[in-house]
Amino acid sequence: MSGYGFETTTDEILDGVDLTGRRFVVTGASSGLGEETCRALAARGATISMLARNREKTQAAAARIRETVPDARLEIHDVDLADLASIRTFTDAYLADHDAIDVLVNNAGVMCCPLSRTADGFEMQFGTNHVGHFLLTNRLLPALLRGREPRIVNLSSGGHSIANVDLEDPNYESNDYDPWEAYGRSKTANVLFTIELARHLGPHGVLCFAVHPGAIMTDLGRHLTAETIGQMMERTKQRKDDAGETDDGGGMPFKPVEAGAATQVWAATAPELAAHNGAYLGDCQLGVEGANPTHRGYASWARDADTARRLWELSEKLVGETFSPGRA
Repeated sequence: MSGYGFETTTDEILDGVDLTGRRFVVTGASSGLGEETCRALAARGATISMLARNREKTQAAAARIRETVPDARLEIHDVDLADLASIRTFTDAYLADHDAIDVLVNNAGVMCCPLSRTADGFEMQFGTNHVGHFLLTNRLLPALLRGREPRIVNLSSGGHSIANVDLEDPNYESNDYDPWEAYGRSKTANVLFTIELARHLGPHGVLCFAVHPGAIMTDLGRHLTAETIGQMMERTKQRKDDAGETDDGGGMPFKPVEAGAATQVWAATAPELAAHNGAYLGDCQLGVEGANPTHRGYASWARDADTARRLWELSEKLVGETFSPGRA
């Protein structure tokens, strides 16, 4: 549906686009894909609310953006997605000061970390990547529903193909912990959350997309070890074999950050996506079921509507709040 692909950059996506007067909220904005997303959007006139847990790092990211976009309209906000109290404090204050949000980009995440738990006792990857964004998104919905052509973009990963969600033991209280499995579960949850958001919010004009950015060398990989890197490379080779692709010996195909952030920028702005609410995207293209998840393939379990509904219900129980999407 577009001429974009693996190497497309954020600036190519936004070439000729004017975002003046539009407000974007981006989580994980202090480095990597979040920072590049903010830079690209700000360069086209958007106002950006940069969310991260470390104010000093976010300020440094904002300063780097202003080196190339001197008139960038940036706000810095503190929120820790691994702490529900922090999310509630932020959203209460934000809604008191901001009437509308046009696009929410749920970019933040953790990957393949040792077993640890959030402030509320959730397994860290599931708790940060899914539960934190679930609460943040639902509490910001009143402002999104007042936005102009509102969208929600949830960063997932081809890593969702590692594992389906476990609704019986989401926090590894009974089963042995595996860092890649936990990551896969959390990334599947991001896709399922997108499907259920689209079901709830589509009738109210909100578009929702799940995005696989590709493999990029960012701070997301800070927990990787020689063992987990080896597991990742072996899995990449298996994906090529399963997809019938020739193994060129190149291993994992990495993108520069400008290409890594392109798919989420495309999801946040492209008019041609209006007819594809709830879609999974990769390499600036629509996802393909069963194709190589290193690029834009997705696993069938990540598109199961019943699992998406049950994950929503579980997430409400975990955060202790019930939401009625579509009501401002």
